[in-house]
Amino acid sequence: MATTHSPLQKELQKTRKRSSGSTPADAFNRARRTWLNGERLHLAELAEDLGIGRATLFRWVGNKDLLLGDILWSLYAPIRASVVASTPGTGVDFIVEVYRRITIELISAKPLRDFIKQDPEHALRVLTSSASTMHGRVVEANTVMIQDQIDKGHLEKPPMRVESLSYFMVRLAESCLYSDVIIGREPNVEEVEEACLAVKILLGGKP
Repeated sequence: MATTHSPLQKELQKTRKRSSGSTPADAFNRARRTWLNGERLHLAELAEDLGIGRATLFRWVGNKDLLLGDILWSLYAPIRASVVASTPGTGVDFIVEVYRRITIELISAKPLRDFIKQDPEHALRVLTSSASTMHGRVVEANTVMIQDQIDKGHLEKPPMRVESLSYFMVRLAESCLYSDVIIGREPNVEEVEEACLAVKILLGGKP
């Protein structure tokens, strides 16, 4: 399975040393602080603050949506890692509980809710489409988790491709998390429980 990498990730992974000046890490950290402060992110201003040209910044981050995807992933990944590490059990029950805990935590995540309220249509594009890498990374993370449980003998191999199963799981979660943008209804825990039941059935568990 191909791993989703943004331009920024690729730049951060390079080992060559820069003698002086700003780095891709500087760009990411400053952009992240700006976003967390609830301020709009402007790449022209970011480039000026860093003392670099726009072309350099775009080479580092790709574009604004890809940079926002990196910022969102930097917040999501620790939440996911903590939930996976603290969730007991194996197989269907383990996967569903991880799915439940992450989704419920994201419903009340203030930076995420503020981002959505600031510009709903743009936020939805960044969070759920190929305009950024966020959606693809979550699908990959779920795929790895499911495949790990299969490899360990805790879960029967599903009748569909694991990647497809993961994709459907993520779309279900997104329909709960962003229902205020999609259908004008505030996200709620009851819908998360319905999504968890659907995931359990998809994984071969009993309703």
